[in-house]
Amino acid sequence: MLNGTTAEIKPREALRINPAKTCQPVGAMYASLGIHGCMPHSHGSQGCCAYHRSALTRHLKEPVISTTSSFTEGSSVFGGSANLNQALQNIFTIYNPDIVAVHTTCLSEVIGDDIPSIVKNAREAGKVPEGKYVIHANTPSFVGSHITGFANMTKAMVTYLAEKTGEAKDQVNVIPGFVDPTDMREIKRLAGELKANIVLFPDTSDVLDTPQTGVYEMYPKGGTTIEQLKSTGDSIATIALGHFASRPAAESLEEKFGVPASVGELPIGVTATDDFIDALRNYARVEVPASIVQERGRLLDLISDMGQYLYGKRVAIAGDPDHVISLVRFLLELNMKPVFVISGSMGNHFENRVKELLKDAVPEAKVKQNADLFELHQWIKNEPVDLLIGNTHAKFMARAENDLPFVRFGWPITDRMAHRVFPTVGYRGASRLINDIINAFLDKKDRECPEETFELVQ
Repeated sequence: MLNGTTAEIKPREALRINPAKTCQPVGAMYASLGIHGCMPHSHGSQGCCAYHRSALTRHLKEPVISTTSSFTEGSSVFGGSANLNQALQNIFTIYNPDIVAVHTTCLSEVIGDDIPSIVKNAREAGKVPEGKYVIHANTPSFVGSHITGFANMTKAMVTYLAEKTGEAKDQVNVIPGFVDPTDMREIKRLAGELKANIVLFPDTSDVLDTPQTGVYEMYPKGGTTIEQLKSTGDSIATIALGHFASRPAAESLEEKFGVPASVGELPIGVTATDDFIDALRNYARVEVPASIVQERGRLLDLISDMGQYLYGKRVAIAGDPDHVISLVRFLLELNMKPVFVISGSMGNHFENRVKELLKDAVPEAKVKQNADLFELHQWIKNEPVDLLIGNTHAKFMARAENDLPFVRFGWPITDRMAHRVFPTVGYRGASRLINDIINAFLDKKDRECPEETFELVQ
């Protein structure tokens, strides 16, 4: 009360509490590692680089390499040109990568370092050897999110490396979006089943999920090669999986080289995977084999078997925009009700697309971009849900709400291991998600009624 009147409570606009995102360079670093023989380079302070490496390492449980310009107080005042010049010389001399992918940080962006000019001068000074490559992306941490950084670095691969020779290649470019290495491997497996020739870029499989051999390789066999990236300008078409992470690179290929761009959604669930398979089938002019049809049929059988336990369950979801859009679509296929849907990233496409999906099935749903986990928790307290889906940070919400059934999904997942082994995309990935959801309900039931036999109870 204020002077006998009720004060108006205004919604938070500037402040974010527990944001559902992190900064651009994390995504740029991850995309860079999807190039074979690449050394990511953080043009900023050592602390920034250390955080970005550790964020990826904690999720992937793999050592993440990167170098840094190691800004000091002097660099912050006079610019980082000397630091980057010296860094490039050291990197090629000591680590000998095929390519260095430079991404900027808050500090270098505020200073206004001109990265292309710095690299040009370094090459003229002989600090970049002949036959070696340097690409860059501007990734200011105070704008966008890690998804924006991934998109910017993937687009830089097109800007710097893609070429058009005039000789068309019988291949389709596929941009997988910000997904785990195991998801990229699953996308390649599905293309292999179809006998479709693809160039997947970036590709972190066999880079950030290498087998334990007892011998460390700084540049494993995986990753999209520079020659493959060059050839993308001669491809039949580009399939971009995700509006936010993959669309900019696909549109760049279309604008520069006339390669048709098809922007779809991450193949999570039945319909989204069908769309991907259909797009790839049409562009590559191949037939869908019986093995893919059988995979799809097994997923449909699982959905029909488990449908009675999922029907009408209220779900709250938080995550990256491309992931969440496809997940909402999949939950509707399971006859579940996504009532609260948020993403920490900006972009009206997220709200528009999710609302379009939910307008008939769940018209009362709350959908918000640039949101945070604190606000989502407030919604759940006011209107309880049956299931929460989100990254590791959402577990504190689940604990606070009487051990609300919780499924870890997206990025980052730092307190579990299996996510880096089993895919989320494709028909197999959808089966895994159903298993995780059912088990979350079972675990809750088992805690509440430990004396009962361990069986599904509706």
